[in-house]
Amino acid sequence: MKMGLWFRAAAVVIMLGLAALPASADPLADFKGQKGEIRISGGTAHIPVMEEAAKRIRTANPDVQISIAGGGSGVGIKQAGEGLVDIGNSGRKPTDEEVAKYGLKVFRWALDGVGAVVHPANPAKSLSKDQLKQVYAGAIDNWKALGGPDKAINLYTRDEASGTRDVFWKRALDKGEIHARANVVPSNGAMKTAVANDPYAIGYVSVGHIDATVAPVALDGVVPTNETVQSGAYPVSRGLFSLTKGEPKGVAKLFIDYLFSPAGHEIIADKGFIPVD
Repeated sequence: MKMGLWFRAAAVVIMLGLAALPASADPLADFKGQKGEIRISGGTAHIPVMEEAAKRIRTANPDVQISIAGGGSGVGIKQAGEGLVDIGNSGRKPTDEEVAKYGLKVFRWALDGVGAVVHPANPAKSLSKDQLKQVYAGAIDNWKALGGPDKAINLYTRDEASGTRDVFWKRALDKGEIHARANVVPSNGAMKTAVANDPYAIGYVSVGHIDATVAPVALDGVVPTNETVQSGAYPVSRGLFSLTKGEPKGVAKLFIDYLFSPAGHEIIADKGFIPVD
């Protein structure tokens, strides 16, 4: 082959190869040259993912300011809908009424389970659904009845704005009673800390928050893990959602897009959740 023809053929191969690449192999490159602020609030299960994504974005471009607050799913829905934040997070899907009222756009980027947890030293690490319902209703109030120590059960729950509470109440407790003596904590992190420091506690957290400081409780023989949630064997699961008022724009849109990128999926999986497209 003549040298000129070889160069032209090589150029065509290179161009075809470039055309086959995604528009942005590095999603952080999309933030280059951008300026602005992203305000985020709502579900606390989402926070580890939000914080890691924000850290990477700010490192790539310090001109993008990102603030992250909790408050629970109800807060995320309301503040996004009222335009108080750019992105609201929710551990429950907004109702049709909420979507219509606020003109919300809904983005589900992960699947998560919610599991009961106890102190690691507590031997009562497997309950039937009926036992769990009786515990939270106050009908069973001593660990001895469940194979644990002869000590009163200390109940922990979340407030009614919590998406974590919502899915646990509906799918683990079948909308049963949560006794008035239950201690109310404000977040997944606070719940984990409370149970880790109370040998006679029972609470519930996002599966993504379960670590060695607390012990998961098997429900009807199934331990809450990412694998059992993904397979459907563990039924107490929910989506993790981010919401915007209308179509997201500017750096808020780039943030949402980043969650769905391969890098975003990596963060989501690393924080203990199951990424979804």
